[in-house]
Amino acid sequence: MEQGEAVEGLSVGVRAVLDLLHKHGPMTVPQMGRAQAISRQFVQRMVNDAAARGLVESIPNPAHQRSSLIRLTAQGRAAITAVVAREHTVLREVGGELTDADVRACVRVLGEMLKLFDHVDVN
Repeated sequence: MEQGEAVEGLSVGVRAVLDLLHKHGPMTVPQMGRAQAISRQFVQRMVNDAAARGLVESIPNPAHQRSSLIRLTAQGRAAITAVVAREHTVLREVGGELTDADVRACVRVLGEMLKLFDHVDVN
């Protein structure tokens, strides 16, 4: 992902925000922070950066007057689509003759590692 920054001009943090919005639709900054297990302040900085570049915009949140929803703009949707397509192309080149068992074992190990952080409160 870091190598793609020169091509798309997106930092890893902005890319993560765009990816979340692409996958889940409009979200609040606190929701994005919880989803990524990172501070709301960091997410806010990434959202501000993305907004300054016209990639996201704030819209009213019917569920909460003080916490706007953040959504992708057409430009943001195009940017994250391009990034994901490039990443998928690069990942298809991964060799090493990995087997299904190798991939399953990797997923199991990563799942167990994530469980270590289930108790972490990011607020």
